Amino acid sequence: MPEPGKKPVSAFNKKPRSVEVATGSPAVFEAETERAGVKVRWQRAGSDISASDKYGLAAEGTRHTLTVRDVGSADQGSYAVIAGSSKVKFDLKVLEAGKAEPVPGPAAAPAEAPGAPGEALASATVVEGGSLTPEGSSSAAPDGPSVPDDPIGLFVMRPQDGEVTAGGSITFSARVAGASLLKPPVVKWFKGKWVDLSSKVGQHLQLHDSYDRTSKVYLFELHITDAQTTFAGGYRCEVSTKDKFDSCNFNLTVHEAIGPGDVDLRSAFRRTSLAGGGRRISDGHEDAGTLDFSSLLRKSSFRTPRDSRLEGPAEEDVWEILRQASPSEYERIAFQHGITDLRGMLKRLKGMRREEKKSTAFQKKLQPAYQVSKGHKIRLTVELADPDAEVKWLKNRQEIQMSGSKYIFESVGAKRTLTISQCSLADDAAYQCVVGSEKCGTELFVKEPPVLITCPLEDQLVMVGQRVEFECEVSEEGAQVKWLKDGVELTREETFKYRFKKDGQRHHLIINEATLEDAGHYALRTSGGQALAELIVQEKKLEVYQSIADLTVGSKDQAVFKCEVSDENVRGVWLKNGKELVPDSRIKVSHIGRVHRLTVDDVTPADEADYSFVPEGFACNLSAKLHFMEVKIDFVPRQEPPKIHLDCPGRVPDTIVVVAGNKLRLDVPISGDPAPTVIWQKTITKGNKVPAGPALDASGDSGASDEWVFDKKLLCETEGRVRVETTKDRSIFTVEGAEKEDEGVYVVTVKNPVGEDQVNLTVKVIDVPDAPAAPEISNVGEDSCTVRWEPPAYDGGQPVLGYILERKKKKSYRWMRLNFDLLRELSHEARCMIEGVVYEMRVYAVNAVGMSRPSPASQPFMPVGPPSEPSHLAVEDVSDTTVSLKWRPPERMGAGGLDGYSVEYCRDGCSEWVAALPGLSEHTSLLVKDLPTGARLLFRVRAHNVAGPGAPVTTKEPVTVQEILQRPRLQLPRHLRQTIQKKVGEPVNLLIPFQGKPRPQVTWTKEGQPLAGEEVSIRNSPTDTILFIRAAHVAHSGTYQVTLRIESMEDKAELVLQVVDKPSPPQDIRVIEAWGFNVALEWKPPQDDGNTELWGYTVQKADKKSMEWFTVLEHYRRTYCVVSELIIGNGYYFRVFSHNMVGPSDRAATTKEPVFIPRPGIMYESPNYKALDFSEAPSFTRPLVNRSVIAGYNATLCCAVRGSPKVPARSSLNLRDLPPSHLQPKISWFKNGLDLGKDARFRMFSKQGVLTLEIRKPCLFDRGIYVCRATNLQGEAQCECRLEVRVPQ
Repeated sequence: MPEPGKKPVSAFNKKPRSVEVATGSPAVFEAETERAGVKVRWQRAGSDISASDKYGLAAEGTRHTLTVRDVGSADQGSYAVIAGSSKVKFDLKVLEAGKAEPVPGPAAAPAEAPGAPGEALASATVVEGGSLTPEGSSSAAPDGPSVPDDPIGLFVMRPQDGEVTAGGSITFSARVAGASLLKPPVVKWFKGKWVDLSSKVGQHLQLHDSYDRTSKVYLFELHITDAQTTFAGGYRCEVSTKDKFDSCNFNLTVHEAIGPGDVDLRSAFRRTSLAGGGRRISDGHEDAGTLDFSSLLRKSSFRTPRDSRLEGPAEEDVWEILRQASPSEYERIAFQHGITDLRGMLKRLKGMRREEKKSTAFQKKLQPAYQVSKGHKIRLTVELADPDAEVKWLKNRQEIQMSGSKYIFESVGAKRTLTISQCSLADDAAYQCVVGSEKCGTELFVKEPPVLITCPLEDQLVMVGQRVEFECEVSEEGAQVKWLKDGVELTREETFKYRFKKDGQRHHLIINEATLEDAGHYALRTSGGQALAELIVQEKKLEVYQSIADLTVGSKDQAVFKCEVSDENVRGVWLKNGKELVPDSRIKVSHIGRVHRLTVDDVTPADEADYSFVPEGFACNLSAKLHFMEVKIDFVPRQEPPKIHLDCPGRVPDTIVVVAGNKLRLDVPISGDPAPTVIWQKTITKGNKVPAGPALDASGDSGASDEWVFDKKLLCETEGRVRVETTKDRSIFTVEGAEKEDEGVYVVTVKNPVGEDQVNLTVKVIDVPDAPAAPEISNVGEDSCTVRWEPPAYDGGQPVLGYILERKKKKSYRWMRLNFDLLRELSHEARCMIEGVVYEMRVYAVNAVGMSRPSPASQPFMPVGPPSEPSHLAVEDVSDTTVSLKWRPPERMGAGGLDGYSVEYCRDGCSEWVAALPGLSEHTSLLVKDLPTGARLLFRVRAHNVAGPGAPVTTKEPVTVQEILQRPRLQLPRHLRQTIQKKVGEPVNLLIPFQGKPRPQVTWTKEGQPLAGEEVSIRNSPTDTILFIRAAHVAHSGTYQVTLRIESMEDKAELVLQVVDKPSPPQDIRVIEAWGFNVALEWKPPQDDGNTELWGYTVQKADKKSMEWFTVLEHYRRTYCVVSELIIGNGYYFRVFSHNMVGPSDRAATTKEPVFIPRPGIMYESPNYKALDFSEAPSFTRPLVNRSVIAGYNATLCCAVRGSPKVPARSSLNLRDLPPSHLQPKISWFKNGLDLGKDARFRMFSKQGVLTLEIRKPCLFDRGIYVCRATNLQGEAQCECRLEVRVPQ
């Protein structure tokens, strides 16, 4: 394994390059690894390539080759070669045969120029708006080689990187899918990391958004106009909805708009405007006097070769000289290059940030900062000047090793990319890319994603005193959440009432004993959304699903009383004639779930009584009567005719009621001698439209009506669910689990030779009703709806007493009951629902037997209320046929958002409203056209969403459609009421708003004369007028009058324009007198003062030998002066510049002949001084002190020494051979007597007498006695200390 500090970043010595080949030709890619035997894989579009008729793979030592035979358009794309953890990408581009260019072979690839087409892997493509994006981005063609690596999320189209020239415009667009969104998404634009661009909207930046109803896509745009260099940098777009979040980073590059010869550095320092004039910020406010030296001295990338003989010193050379020079040299450098405004130069140099030198190793460095969401991946990319250079990646100054799939190093041409996968908070650090001795750095910020709700809360319905537990699951384990009740946060101080519990990603809110005050809406809020549920607490009520029924049984039979209640936890007491019944071996009491049973075996006459069941804790009583059926036995002689012994025998059928599912037992006592034969028959009634089938022992009664036909079915089975058992004295008919088909009239016939007897018994089976059909939902409001349903097809044999309604959230499994008292009607208005949540409804039917099965769920529906009425409806303007309206959005949108507005109008006194436009308008203003002139109309505006139109807002008074006469009035801005000063060449743009109806006539004049010439143009609109001059001249100065006229009414205003220029140079400069070190000068004022007041003169001097000009006087008011402090024996030239508010004159008035300063005959003798001896023996002013350090951490030992003469540390020269002026202290360091001068682990420093010994990562071996010794010609001195090294525990 290579050493950690020398491990290569790439496993390739030679990397394959991208090529372009013609259709049908072969393409050859070659790679060379560092050592032989390395396993190399070739890939195309992420899939491995194996040897075949299409691809040829060859390996010879360290050389590996991929050959693509018979190249076609399908072979075009991105390829890669992988060796170990190194991966190099390259492209294959297929050209048509007629357009093919020669393809260099593998041997010629290294000779390609850096900018050759085969090496341009990521070219720039011009996109709409003047921006440039890298090829392969989402704005490129779909068949490009690059595919986005990460999912788009909410974005349909992300903003792309862009480039623009200074002064141009660019638009960034983001598209968001809106088909699944209930509300419009919230989009924010940021510059850098935190600057919200919504607060910067103005002249240079606008934000727009729109919605396409056809494609259901939201479009958000960031529009930048008149781009400046300061706009360049990283931007971010964030989009968020109720439970989702997504973001995207993009960059803007602004290029300087500087062409050859456009900028003169010297003229900039002379306070002159640039070649295009100063940029105008607003009317009457200019950038006059503000010099942008940084833009002039910055290196420009838009350069063209110039003639070196005609070109002055390069701007970057002047900047380098100013940066490197000391402040004392500024005057000489400035006048050497013709810069006269030293104050402006010094001011700019002081406030200007020093630029880094252009890197020789990097063509494109890392951005200052990157941001990535937690769990995503990030790519850090640099471009190198040398494609074959090796790079190292550092994280917090520690080299990143190639291990696993966490870090991926890629090399594509001159690009080097570090990919960090599955970013976590540990990856939030500073990263550096090192190439040789140069490096560039960046900072990576890892943003934690919002915590989302994965499993929402469920609505709950409980009784008073029951335990309530809300459970919700979030996306992050251990996330911070808040519990709220009706919008108020539940704090830890209320733990006596509420308990909060965390279990991984699940969060619980527990209420041990619910009270009526606990009812309400509970919410769990996270950083990415919230879950809402409703808790309904009801007082305890007991419902009786099945009551006990009267029983009639015979002797020794079994009597069973059964009832069913709504609460399975309810206990109760059985009473007999008002007294508590004590269970014994014959009387048994059972409680299973919601069913309570009382069983009496071997019934005796004493058991005939009133039985009741009383539930504990509820004021209700269920009663029934037990009838004992006595068997009358009379003495009969032999040959007794058969007889059925019942309490009420006869032809009229007696009705026996049984609940479906219960056991039916008919015990009929009989007598007769001989023993009679018993026949059980069931009468089947059919309509006359259905032919009657054959029946055994059918009655031949001719009195049957034409409407019904009665058939009889013989019952003779002795086993099974329906069976008949006959003994000597009784016949028992039993039905196990009675069903609806068992209902009817049963005929019991007994026969013997003496005669026969017959009794009809009517059995009625009652059951719970059938389930109703699915309910229908209508009149859906903000928190309510109307539920309608139909009665069940079968009522169970008992009338339906009422209905029970339940609802649930669509994604939930828990149903909540909405009523405790039965609903008598077939409709109900459900309330207290949450707007924006999808619900379902179902209904139960209830009769005396019990509750039916639930109906099918209704169609899902969402409570959505219409928006409120728009506000501040106002009439903005009225003409003969149009009315302009404006309003503000409604205060409440609701969960359905806002689809648009409808505008209607009607005549005053009428009730018929007419739509002003077809469909809806998305804007908050509208111009209603084609209205009848003179009509008095009322206007109203409604807001619409999916729930329908909201309440309208109507104009308070009728509007008369008629042009309103308004006096003309000029609204002259304040800055135009004083003299307007412009420099020659600058544009003049004077905008004057006005009022007046109908549209007034505007007239401009100058000095009472109409404006003439093409240089001055007038632009008029209904609300303002503009005077525009593209390039101002002095002749444009004067007084301008603007007149506003409507019929006989008018308004006037005057504007004074002063166009100023640089003054001409002074006249007739001459030397009046020269004496000693002084020269007197005189000159005349300039012939042209530039149409403004002169600010003064600048006087300069130049030595005849060097001809370097220096300023003597600045802003000098007089036309004569005396120049003093001249050097004797030199000749001088003098020149004078004139100044005004624009700047100095372009030329100067210069003396024609030099003025010589005579040299007097005086000799100077230098004094003699006696040399002093300052020699001193070395001595330590601060000795070493004992130290204790931790192993593995660098340690230093410090002391201070003085002495003269001084000897250099570790000097190998003899002290006597060195001159005293070059001697420095000789310092030696020892450890336990050993010289440390040649040990590389120790570094020694000496500065201003302070001596430092640095010990790199000391270990236990480094502890001991350290000595510092200082020696010179006068003697020596030393000091020592003890160093202890501790090993951390």
